Amino acid sequence: MTPNRKAQVRSRILHVLLWIVLLILLFIFVAPFLLVVINVFKNMSDITASPLSLVGKHGFTFDNFTNAMQAMNFWQVFGNSVIITVSATVLTVLFSAMAAYVMARNPTWLANRVLFALLVASMVIPFQVLMVPLVSVFGGIFGVLNHRITLILMHVGFSVALATFMFHGAIRTTIPAELEEAAEIDGCNKWRTFWTIVLPLMKPMIATVTVIDAMAFWNDYLLPSLVLGRTDLYTIPIATQMFYGTYSTDTGLVMAALLLAMLPILILYLFLQRFIVEGVTSGAVKG
Repeated sequence: MTPNRKAQVRSRILHVLLWIVLLILLFIFVAPFLLVVINVFKNMSDITASPLSLVGKHGFTFDNFTNAMQAMNFWQVFGNSVIITVSATVLTVLFSAMAAYVMARNPTWLANRVLFALLVASMVIPFQVLMVPLVSVFGGIFGVLNHRITLILMHVGFSVALATFMFHGAIRTTIPAELEEAAEIDGCNKWRTFWTIVLPLMKPMIATVTVIDAMAFWNDYLLPSLVLGRTDLYTIPIATQMFYGTYSTDTGLVMAALLLAMLPILILYLFLQRFIVEGVTSGAVKG
């Protein structure tokens, strides 16, 4: 066998092995979700008797959804989650993009270099270290817990470092400074240049940061559970945990609650997935 033939055989074997590994990983990640989708439309007896069958003996039923939504007070907790997630995500994107623009276009300023270094350093500090002091300060001293705005500002504070880092890389590697110089010649100031030229060119990175932060805010349980103590302010993760503690023996209801919790953020990801791929690569490769 010639060396070229051996190389081709090794390449094909490696290709097949990679596909096998990918299929195994795909099954591991997708199987639980498919199991939820299959069983959420069955009653408890059908789930117990045949959890892997597509249709139970009693056919499809939407009772799990209606009962779960009523027990969770779904529309109230859904509204709380939407308000908190959308507000925190928009503020994070705007503040981070503006901060990254100033830092990227003025890299020699000592203040910018120090601030950027502090932002990067803050990303390695675990939230658990700040958890107790944070709640003690905001609750004991300022008394501003049990407010949505408090949770929104905390979300922004904890997420702005990574978002700024990502926007900083995108601006430096994908947006030529010549475009801004041309805009300045045409009479645009820095503020108008940012809104009309820089920000539109960062759509892929904006989509990436939006999905990353929205998923984090939507799925976060620990911080909302520390800040929001009133039941009328509960978000979906808190309500789902409370619901599971009460109805843990009813698998159908639990699966319906979980599916209701994950669907909104899954739909957002499906709509923005094309921009996410562009955003992930835009900050890593010189455009």
